[in-house]
Amino acid sequence: MTAAGARPDIRVVLADDHVVVRRGLAVLLDTLPGICVVGEADNGAEALHEVARHRPDVVVMDLRMPDVDGVEATRRIMRDFPDTAVLVLTMLSDDALVADAMRAGARGYLLKTADQHEIERALHAVAAGQAIFSSAVASHVLRRVGAEPRFPALSAREREILGVLATGAGNAAIAARLFLSQKTVANHLSAIFQKLGVSTRAEAIVVARDAGLGRDG
Repeated sequence: MTAAGARPDIRVVLADDHVVVRRGLAVLLDTLPGICVVGEADNGAEALHEVARHRPDVVVMDLRMPDVDGVEATRRIMRDFPDTAVLVLTMLSDDALVADAMRAGARGYLLKTADQHEIERALHAVAAGQAIFSSAVASHVLRRVGAEPRFPALSAREREILGVLATGAGNAAIAARLFLSQKTVANHLSAIFQKLGVSTRAEAIVVARDAGLGRDG
């Protein structure tokens, strides 16, 4: 239980059809301060049920699951529960699957080879509205969305916003840093995504960082 005045715990639902992996992850996460596992599911349909029941901050989602797979479950969560972030944690690094998960709305993508610190950092990041993915995944996303960012198509303001986005900042942080409204930032980001040929902020961050933006953020 969170003490009065303390930062509330990040409430997590785990979705993985391998019970040993899922239970091991639950035990690990429950030892981390500020993180609380509130539900578990062994397929995408159960994940949707647990999200509706608990309204968690983050769903840690495997991709290959029976009934409803992780990509479709992510898509439905983003449609019905947009305040819940999805962090993909899987053994799969296939180009198409990475891109499909990001387009479905996943805010982060880690491989199961990630260590405790990477997982903890990713949970805090996606819960705060940031996008995060392991370096092992970045090359796969780049191959899918194109390694050459079309920055000449961006306006000066759009390039400025992209540079701040590349640090992992959410819309509120971008707005505060550049003295813009969040609505203006959202409108610019929509234009940026279209011009870069990407569908999500995670893909945009990969393209921007490959061009050298945001590395010191």
